[in-house]
Amino acid sequence: MAARVLISLEDISLNFGGKPLFEGLRMHIGEGDKICLVGKNGAGKTTLMRLIMGNLEVDSGQRFCLPGLTIGYLAQTVEHNADDNVHQFVMSGLEVGEQTEDKHHLADMVITPLDLTPEALMGTLSGGQLRRAALARALIAEPDVLLLDEPTNHLDLAAIEWLEQYLAMYRGALVCVSHDRAFLAAISRKVFWIDRGMIRTCPDGYRNFEAWAEQIVEQEARELQNMQKKLAAEVDWTQGGVTGRRKRNQRRLSELYRLREKLKSDKAAYNQRMSAIDVEKLTPTQASKIIVEFKHVDKAFNADDRTIPILKDFNLRIVRGDRIGILGKNGSGKSTFIKLLIGELEPDAGRIVRGKTIDIAYFDQNRVQLNPNKTLWDTLCPNGGDYVFLGAGQDRPQHVCGYLKDFLFDPRMARDRVSTLSGGQQNRLMLAKLLTNPGNVLILDEPTNDLDMDTLDMLQELLAEYQGTLLVVSHDRDFLDRTVTEVLAFEGNTVIEGHMGGYSDYHAAKKKALPAAPKKSSEKYASASLPPEAPKVKMSGKQKHELEKLPARITALEQEVAALKETLLDTNLYTNDHEKFDTVTRRFAKAQHELEVAESRWLELEELSKNSQ
Repeated sequence: MAARVLISLEDISLNFGGKPLFEGLRMHIGEGDKICLVGKNGAGKTTLMRLIMGNLEVDSGQRFCLPGLTIGYLAQTVEHNADDNVHQFVMSGLEVGEQTEDKHHLADMVITPLDLTPEALMGTLSGGQLRRAALARALIAEPDVLLLDEPTNHLDLAAIEWLEQYLAMYRGALVCVSHDRAFLAAISRKVFWIDRGMIRTCPDGYRNFEAWAEQIVEQEARELQNMQKKLAAEVDWTQGGVTGRRKRNQRRLSELYRLREKLKSDKAAYNQRMSAIDVEKLTPTQASKIIVEFKHVDKAFNADDRTIPILKDFNLRIVRGDRIGILGKNGSGKSTFIKLLIGELEPDAGRIVRGKTIDIAYFDQNRVQLNPNKTLWDTLCPNGGDYVFLGAGQDRPQHVCGYLKDFLFDPRMARDRVSTLSGGQQNRLMLAKLLTNPGNVLILDEPTNDLDMDTLDMLQELLAEYQGTLLVVSHDRDFLDRTVTEVLAFEGNTVIEGHMGGYSDYHAAKKKALPAAPKKSSEKYASASLPPEAPKVKMSGKQKHELEKLPARITALEQEVAALKETLLDTNLYTNDHEKFDTVTRRFAKAQHELEVAESRWLELEELSKNSQ
């Protein structure tokens, strides 16, 4: 039985400030859909959320919503009563008749893993805590369609993993905007890609989105090349003059003009899509061999009439060229460690020795370095003038408008106030300001919040080539894997563990660790005895026959999945042939499952075959 369509947008056009944001946009949300919404900053992701909610008027088009449907929304901003406690705020998302004992119990179950205190007053919470409270309120309502706008911002890794599991079991439909690739891969089974005012649908989920999108871009490039060749041929035809059958030739000439305009428009759109932040390679100044050394450092805070220890007899040496990822629960001491490192805090005991020639560039997640009342121009040129001075020696001038353009800002925005920018644009401006002089020690505190994928890719490429010392505080697992070579994990209660590699290596090490008591030092490097060799098991004739047939079946299923995927790439399929769309969608999911089962079975039988020889 085909899933019902819950919400549908048909042929939507919407203009902002005289500029078209959406033109002919179509999308459908069905029962049980798990959708991630992607697109560049400014593409209209948050606006689309508002259209789905039905609280934004359109210039043309229609919105269908199933009668009686409930929609929940986690927005970027949180409206609240400062005198309510967290539990009251979370329950306020429900109608009075819905506030049953079960819902009160569910509220407590959701509040705890989000690291909130039910009795805490909303007026005393930080911005990150407010967002987590709003997430809890959205989740307990259990709406038919749940819209989440950047839900992982301000969540630690434990909370992100808990949210992944919660959403995996969620019975309603889900639409989520996030910069966290690992999170999107875990929760989504479909991707809505906002691309130049339209939506392209990837039926695979985010795990396979990038490969799918690359195919789309390559196909578009080929179409542009073919159009260019056709235009060149038509131009050659005009060189002979418009004679003979004049009416027919006039029509052909008119078609030439139309083709020329279409090529110009499509090229501009293609170039806009392919535009990327263009920043020169970061060149750090020379630094001391030892960047900073913590020697027997203690640090604690007093809160609620109790002492909270952060560091206890902590020792660490950071040397030139280290690339360290810092992770841990909120409140475990990450920010304290950074403030101690840069000298904003002093230790209670012990010493912190810093290199004499270190030059620290610090990206602060709270954006305290941005004055909302200043313009973009004044932010980048704090001493006045028209030029930004780049490089370690500040000896490479570049006009501020050109520099803004490198970071995908319209130069006409140069005199706009910082307060008019979105969260993602403010983070991009912070990066632009920071990268004018990256120093020789670069500290990034949650740099991925609110950034789009293209900006993240640019940042990852820059950091990959950065030859200075890098410290990244982040809960973005994919970002850590791509940028750091060791992890400093703040596990809480003064426990801090070091692991070589990125997040995946840290996670594997934690998973592998046994709860048994630690070995004595004399046993630490003792050789582990090898397990006894497994006895050989003979394959039956039936199993041998099955193994011989499986490669052909796997190949056939791979071809079928590819063909079904190609069919689903047609954005008009749902509108033109709803029944075919349902049939192909169901078969696509079933064929993928059959392929996975066949591949697993082949691996199992192949291993059995090797062991029986």
